[in-house]
Amino acid sequence: MKSLFLTLALAVTATAATNYEVRTIALPGGSERGIAMDYLAFDPSTKSLWVPAGNTGAVDVLDTATGTIRRITGLPTKEIQTGERKRIVGPSSASAGNNVVYVGNRADSTVCAYDSRSLQLVRCGQLDAMPDAVVFVPPANEVWTTTPRDQSIRVLDANTLQEKTKITFEGAPEGYAVDAKHHLFFTNLEDRDETLAIDVRTKKTTGRWKSACGEAGPRGLAIAPDGKLLFVACTDKVQSFRLGAAPVLVSGADTGGGVDSIAYSPATHQLFAGAARTGQLLVIDVDAAGHLTAAAQVTTAPGARNGVLAGSTVYLAHSQGNELIAVSKK
Repeated sequence: MKSLFLTLALAVTATAATNYEVRTIALPGGSERGIAMDYLAFDPSTKSLWVPAGNTGAVDVLDTATGTIRRITGLPTKEIQTGERKRIVGPSSASAGNNVVYVGNRADSTVCAYDSRSLQLVRCGQLDAMPDAVVFVPPANEVWTTTPRDQSIRVLDANTLQEKTKITFEGAPEGYAVDAKHHLFFTNLEDRDETLAIDVRTKKTTGRWKSACGEAGPRGLAIAPDGKLLFVACTDKVQSFRLGAAPVLVSGADTGGGVDSIAYSPATHQLFAGAARTGQLLVIDVDAAGHLTAAAQVTTAPGARNGVLAGSTVYLAHSQGNELIAVSKK
């Protein structure tokens, strides 16, 4: 695959960073252990940010207009062993659908739908594997759930939450992006350094290429609305691919370590990447051809990551601080 790879150092002046306001939003239920957060979701119909707060057994729902927080509590949690470390898992992912928000829970391997306004439970679906990402896919009215521990994606009916299809891979799916216009679902195989394109209608892999992230593998994904550019997050950089018959690596930007999920703003043509190890939010301009240029480097906090765009504000999960960090341009 022919490609042009341009790594851009983020040499941003302090003046650029002062153009951004940084706020912290304390979450309930915090402790010395922190609040485990992974996939956040913004529901534009209610202007609410859904925050699965795993080890607290709750989902915190932030009204981004008023700053008030409502909670769904009493959700299952359990202690699991990860290597030599024990941790408590629970609700960990969210995705906004039609008048509902879907929440995946690692403790009991369920995906549940909650009314987006009342927060009342609508229904749940049971999986036989631990869910990671939960994604509403509008063209098919389905919920796609990555289950990397058994190297698969489970496709659920969005109305009943019954499993329709199991898509298997030779690798662990990590991250997602949905191109509704072209009926494509994108994910990475973290342990194989590969990115996949999957046809939503046939459930077949239609594209597969190297992510060029190296041994650590790829993480999050984002896509431009026209479906021409796909952005892949590595642990320490973000890369842009121009999609077509053969995806072409166009450009890259160094971010610092600890990047996971990323966000893209079609309004400003910018990427936002939270670098947890350096405690920075990187703002990266994207031109029409997909070239990446550093725009700003905003100090957040060590551990802040997985930014979600809500209007013009980026919300980052800061687990160690029991809080969200909100970054917006002044």
